[in-house]
Amino acid sequence: MIALRRFAPLLLGLVFLGAWEGLVRLMEVPAFVLPPPSAIVAALLADPQTLGLSLWFTLTVTLQAFALAVVGGVALAVLFTRSPLLASALYPYAVILQVTPVMAIAPLVVIWVGYERVGLAQLILAWIVAFFPILGNTTLGLRSADAGLRDLFRLYGASRWQVLWRLELPSALPYLLAGMKISGGLALIGAVVAEFVAGSGTASGLAWRIVEAGNRLNTARMFAALTLLSLLGIAIFALLSLVQRLALRRWHDSEASRS
Repeated sequence: MIALRRFAPLLLGLVFLGAWEGLVRLMEVPAFVLPPPSAIVAALLADPQTLGLSLWFTLTVTLQAFALAVVGGVALAVLFTRSPLLASALYPYAVILQVTPVMAIAPLVVIWVGYERVGLAQLILAWIVAFFPILGNTTLGLRSADAGLRDLFRLYGASRWQVLWRLELPSALPYLLAGMKISGGLALIGAVVAEFVAGSGTASGLAWRIVEAGNRLNTARMFAALTLLSLLGIAIFALLSLVQRLALRRWHDSEASRS
């Protein structure tokens, strides 16, 4: 039963792809409307170098935006918990930044950084999308440290740095890791949306390959780029889930109970 549960998604996917292939061929659906999976695989294999370079470009922007979101989100969350005045002043603006559609502010960002630096505009837009889950989750985690333990630290004369390092940051780690899983996917979405809106610049990511293939009615190549994006998103989520499991399995109930 455990093996069946583990392979159930794979089996369901194979059944879905088989039905897709069969129905498209049986109903003779034009390839520019809906290509069969075999045509998508052929499109992937036809030009692996170009698609691979585009995948690498999208991955680079995603990882840079994610890293900046983690560093900036954690740092700002620590400042928020240390200064309620600063939190009251800045948190509403962070919320405004989060709820404003990135497509609406993309033209402004491109104008501000310059059309010759579209790559930087893409990085900023992807960072905006990925930043808030880290900030919100880490702030909640830092504030969720056990009040009794906090009093105990003070009773023994612990400094603010010791309280932060030995109590608050470990308490916030499960929240931070959960935020990172959300932020990783959002960074990828932000990188793709940013390229759709801001353009490709000198390098072309997978979003630009989708636009390019769409203009040529090469639907199989569009699906090939979408497939790579999906695989990249799955890989990011799986890697961050592994990091979460390795970091928490020895001491936190959320992962220890799954062992």
